[in-house]
Formats: sequence, C-alpha cells, structure tokens
Amino acid sequence: MAHITTTHGSLSQAPRSLPKLSSQDEEGGAGHGFGGGPQHFEPIPHDHDFCERVVINVSGLRFETQLRTLNQFPDTLLGDPARRLRYFDPLRNEYFFDRSRPSFDAILYYYQSGGRLRRPVNVPLDVFSEEIKFYELGDQAINKFREDEGFIKEEERPLPDNEKQRKVWLLFEYPESSQAARVVAIISVFVILLSIVIFCLETLPEFKHYKVFNTTTNGTKIEEDEVPDITDPFFLIETLCIIWFTFELTVRFLACPNKLNFCRDVMNVIDIIAIIPYFITLATVVAEEEDTLNLPKAPVSPQV
Repeated sequence: MAHITTTHGSLSQAPRSLPKLSSQDEEGGAGHGFGGGPQHFEPIPHDHDFCERVVINVSGLRFETQLRTLNQFPDTLLGDPARRLRYFDPLRNEYFFDRSRPSFDAILYYYQSGGRLRRPVNVPLDVFSEEIKFYELGDQAINKFREDEGFIKEEERPLPDNEKQRKVWLLFEYPESSQAARVVAIISVFVILLSIVIFCLETLPEFKHYKVFNTTTNGTKIEEDEVPDITDPFFLIETLCIIWFTFELTVRFLACPNKLNFCRDVMNVIDIIAIIPYFITLATVVAEEEDTLNLPKAPVSPQV
C-alpha cells in the first residue's frame, strides 16, 4: 500500500499568496493584532490570462505553452487570436495543425526565445521554409533564416518614384516584370548576337575592302581600306545595332532612379565604351566624304 508522507518542511516551501489587510484592519492598528480578535483579509488579484496555457496539436503531437509566449509576436499566425481561431477544435479545446511535427519544435522555440529561429537538422530546407511561411513569421524571420543558412542576401534595388519613369525602368531593366519587358529583352539579345556575327564576318578576307594606289615607279600598291563604305551592308546593319544600343542606354539613363549609380555601374560603362568606336568611325567616314567632295575637279578638254 502506497503511503504519501507530508513533512512540515515541504508545506512551508509550497507557494502561496500573501493576504492583504483591508482598510478596517489598518485603521484598527494595535487593537487588532494576531491575538486581538478576528481580522479581515482581501486576496491579491491574480491575472489568470497572463498564465493561461494553450494546447497546440501538430499532426498528433501535442505542445503546451503559455498564451503570453505567443502574444509576443501578434503579427504571426499563432500570435494573432483571430488568425489562429480558424484552427481551434472546441471538442478537444486545442489548436490542431496538420503540419510538419519536427519543424514545430523550432517554430515554438521562436516564440519562447523571443525571435531566434534555428532549423532542425532532420528537417529539409524547403520543408522548413514552407513552415515559416505557413506560420507567418514575417519577412524579417525569413531573411534572418536565409542568412543563417548561407544564402547570399540580394541587394535591394530602388525604383523610381515617378510612375511613368518606373514603368520604363521596369520595361528595360526587369525582364520578368511583364510580357513587354520580355520582348524588349529578347530584342536586345538578338541585336547583340547580330552585332557579334557582323563583327566576325567583317574580319574575313572575302568581305574586306581594298584601295589601289599608283606609285612613282609605274606600279600599283594595294592596301586595306580601313574606312568602311557607307553603302556597305555590314556597315548599315552595324548602324542599326548601334542605334538600338544607344536608344536603350539613353532610355535607361533617363529612367534610372539614381544617375550617379548608373554611371558607376560596370556594365553601363562597358556599353558606353562599346558604342564610342562606331561614332569615331562614322565621323571618319563623314570627314572623308567631305574631303572627296571638296577636291578640285580636273578641267575637261573640249572635244574637236
């Protein structure tokens, strides 16, 4: 037969609430001591909501915590009474979630620790990411979790404040933003490939242009003509490509939210350097055409 033994020491260590004297006892003073007659006490009020416990059932595994623990994060699923009410089972007086049981250990620890989130070793990365989203822990928790897992944090790229400027910037800078932006990106890639092909074909001997010079020794000298012909098909195609590159670069510069950062970007600097040689060549062609037109014409002798 089992015996339950209670000692005086164990009773003295049991937690108890101290009584509070009423106003009558305080006015009575010494006339109402411990041996001077009956005393009136008022119990200290106790906040039961502060220590109220909540039972959470995750796929058959029960967890129990205090309500104040969940209330630390009112913007989350468990911290918001209205949101978690959808999962309340009145028959069992508990909240039921058909979710990953191993993941909930870390989710509950997030509330208990005041915001520290650690993925259990036996939970896959994608599963735990879905649990974070389901319990609505917020973007800050997700970003912190990604940093802890070794993901590189993407640099936030600001958008223009003006609505029209923002639309143009998204159109030329973010191909995934719309269908029209994808079309612009495809055109840019096509023009880049076309310019590369033209550049390679121009280096072949079959497509080079040569000049013939008369020498003083009654001979001829043949040299490669470095100035392209303005009617050459390759030069015309290259001109169309440069027009597109210049248009795209100009529009992106006018629509960008920060002009200084745009000029500092390495890719934009490369685009500018790639365009400059064409305009130098174009200036050379125009200057040569003007020199040709300004040459004095030889007098024509009259025919007899």
